[in-house]
Amino acid sequence: MDKTSKKQLALVIDLNVCVGCHACVTSCKQWNTSGWAGPLTDVNPYGENPSGTFFNRVQTFEVGTYPKTDLIHFPKSCLHCEDAPCVPVCPTGASFKREEDGIVLVNYDKCIGCKYCSWSCPYGAREFDEGQKVMKKCTLCVDRIYDEKLPEQERLPACVMACPTSARVFGDINDSDSQVSQRIREHGGFQLMPEWGTKPSNHYLPRRKTVVTIQPEQLVRSDNPLKIEGELSVPGKDDRSLDDYTSW
Repeated sequence: MDKTSKKQLALVIDLNVCVGCHACVTSCKQWNTSGWAGPLTDVNPYGENPSGTFFNRVQTFEVGTYPKTDLIHFPKSCLHCEDAPCVPVCPTGASFKREEDGIVLVNYDKCIGCKYCSWSCPYGAREFDEGQKVMKKCTLCVDRIYDEKLPEQERLPACVMACPTSARVFGDINDSDSQVSQRIREHGGFQLMPEWGTKPSNHYLPRRKTVVTIQPEQLVRSDNPLKIEGELSVPGKDDRSLDDYTSW
């Protein structure tokens, strides 16, 4: 990574602090359904078998064996691969990768909804919009990040703006001085399924498990008033309680 490399915008997602709140999912849906990439069709959103178009989803699963288990929240969206397999299979050229920033987009006017791009994507990041009959995907909020009418600090993807734990960071991964590059270097950032050779631009930061040993005496508060001699006495076994004086 260096400043002479071609620009590649991407997300870095910290799995260590993602709490699975779905703020990224809802903010993405809200922004994009009414913006450049929308509308994002929902089919029977509140029924027994809801279906809809989403650019970002959070998968939650449990790992380990009881009682030593852990809950993992794993956000997934288009990874804007350097060698995106969805681009060459598109028969109309609707799916393309921008030279200036590496963002992979879909031209709806050219898309015929053949789903070739969906079949070629090993990450399942493509979404078929049943309303418009075209393929859609994460755009990294391209209509937002370049909007000069917005304050500079708000020119970020909607999911990044909404994340309450700052688990999502956005920037140029080919700029060695960028925040995303520093995070990748310092925290062991990795690509999803690198064996496919697609060179995903989005990176993940792994879980960093901390083992804390707590001694029994640490569970007793030093300022417990019942332990302070002469201030409060421990209630007796047969003493009357609040329930004996009141009626709920």
